[in-house]
Amino acid sequence: MLRGLTTVTYFADDVEAAARWYTELLGVAPYFRRPVDGPPAYLEFRIGDYQHELGLLDSRFAPQRPAANGAIAYWAVDDVEAVFQRLLDLGATEHDKPTERGPGFVTASVVDPFGNVLGVMFNQHYLDVLR
Repeated sequence: MLRGLTTVTYFADDVEAAARWYTELLGVAPYFRRPVDGPPAYLEFRIGDYQHELGLLDSRFAPQRPAANGAIAYWAVDDVEAVFQRLLDLGATEHDKPTERGPGFVTASVVDPFGNVLGVMFNQHYLDVLR
């Protein structure tokens, strides 16, 4: 049975560049790196209220390079418009502009500079469960 997300993995041809971009976005550095010495093949951040894992994996290990469509993992944010604009300011491109999906639910998504879809969402249910 599905118990929840363990890791959301994004792919990058240049993991070091992706790490710099996500460190700037998240305000924290990766806590895990493999290999420890030399260019990384995989890096991982812990972020958010539940310390979810966001991994960056060298594209050469991807089973198939994902297109900018399909399933989207949405990260909870307090202000979708502000975060969406920050993502654009950091070099992401619009995938789906901020849209109200119903009372208490607003989503948006971008394509990061490495070709991954990054979703953000204000979700009142998430905040209710967090309390």
